[in-house]
Amino acid sequence: MASLKALKIRIGSVKSTQKITKAMKMVAAAKLRRAQEAAEAGRPYAERLEGVVARLAAKVGGADNAPLLLSGTGRDQVHLFVVATSDKGLAGAFNTNIARLARRRADELIAQGKTVKFYTIGRKGRGVLSRLYRDQIVHSDEPGDLGKLTFDSARGYADDLIARFQAGEFDVAHLFYATFKSVLTQEPTEQQILPVKVPAAATNDTDGGAVMEYEPDEESILADLLPRAIAIQIFRALRENAASEQGSKMTAMDNATRNAGDLIKRLQIEYNRSRQAAITTELVEIISGAEAL
Repeated sequence: MASLKALKIRIGSVKSTQKITKAMKMVAAAKLRRAQEAAEAGRPYAERLEGVVARLAAKVGGADNAPLLLSGTGRDQVHLFVVATSDKGLAGAFNTNIARLARRRADELIAQGKTVKFYTIGRKGRGVLSRLYRDQIVHSDEPGDLGKLTFDSARGYADDLIARFQAGEFDVAHLFYATFKSVLTQEPTEQQILPVKVPAAATNDTDGGAVMEYEPDEESILADLLPRAIAIQIFRALRENAASEQGSKMTAMDNATRNAGDLIKRLQIEYNRSRQAAITTELVEIISGAEAL
């Protein structure tokens, strides 16, 4: 049994930790509101842009002059996984779930004889993946606070990926991030960003049958619009990650605060029992000494 002094020190230590986790929960709650609003505000624009690209792509079809970002290299051998996580921990399973999904998909492709490379955005994602795929990591970046990232940051990543794609470093690029559903739910998500994948449902006419003419031609518009669409998808993923990180951190710190409270109660009970035992022992010794006289 631990001594009274050791128990008292441990109770004080756990109480200090509880104060820290409670403060971190409050900070995460404050950041979550802004991050959630930013993520939800960006969804309609990204979805609308995806619809515009889809309609233009449907008109271009399999034309020989279709942009490379849409038509692709014609191969499916080398896959680049863009894994977006955060630089900081203490966010529950947020980073781990994204990396786990990327690892599962990588193992599936490798089993099929494909080559998989990794492009990590976030220190935590790199830390997990480097243990198994150290030689396959071609680039890594530490973006810092996800909530402070701007569209210029996403455009920088998009330009780098497009340059690598045009140089023939890979055939298909997949983006991994967490879609924010609620404070308790952040869903790991995979999205193909290069070549731009057009959902079949998105090619349906959503403008009430209106005939639309484009000036200049569809190919020229797509050539200018596709890089922006890729940057928008990356920016959306980073915003979703910012909200998911704070939601997961808020939940994790709330659980940690509750667990600290439970531990304090158990330690306090143990302390009281040890103190009562010590008092009883002292009384017995006093009575025994008095009887001896």
